[in-house]
Amino acid sequence: MKQLPRILMILAAVSLLALFAFPMWKIVLYAPQYPDGVEMHIWINKIGGTSPGTLQNVNILNHYVGMKMIEPDSIPELQYFQYVIMGMVGLGLIVGLANRKGLFLVWTVLLVALCTIGMYDFYLWEYDYGHNLSDTAPIKIPGASFQPPLFGRKVILNFIAVSLPHIAGYFVGLSILLGFSAWWFKRKNAKDEKATIRTGIAARSMLA
Repeated sequence: MKQLPRILMILAAVSLLALFAFPMWKIVLYAPQYPDGVEMHIWINKIGGTSPGTLQNVNILNHYVGMKMIEPDSIPELQYFQYVIMGMVGLGLIVGLANRKGLFLVWTVLLVALCTIGMYDFYLWEYDYGHNLSDTAPIKIPGASFQPPLFGRKVILNFIAVSLPHIAGYFVGLSILLGFSAWWFKRKNAKDEKATIRTGIAARSMLA
């Protein structure tokens, strides 16, 4: 029980490595011509889908309404955010070895802050692609925007867009839960130790 907070903290750090093995988010486009959906996957360092041609199909669809092409190499977040995560993994392992309550909380709050910034950045990215449309688009609808939802389901013309976390996204949630659990158990252990010390002192006083 005494080593549990340290183990939880190390597991929290290691869980972030799932971002390099699985997609963290997915956007699925359903339409009569695509009953099974066109599923785009967003990774920590790339954008793909359920098939090699997924991104190309999405770009073709986007072209008709004037949306910019999605070019992963031109998205800076895909280039540098992976290093931020690697830094968080390394920092989390150090914090786990240090086994300090305050550090557990700082690391977890920092991860939550990074996730919040990442989601806001993702929203801005979606907004830019959905609102800044080309004047030469084959299909023009005055006042229309084609921004997919940040989270959940949205009807866009004859499409239904669904945006949800993917496997690695849930691992990030698990990492946050483990980090807070490590802090909570460490705090609980500290309180139990203080209570034990107070009980021992009281017992000695009574014997004296």
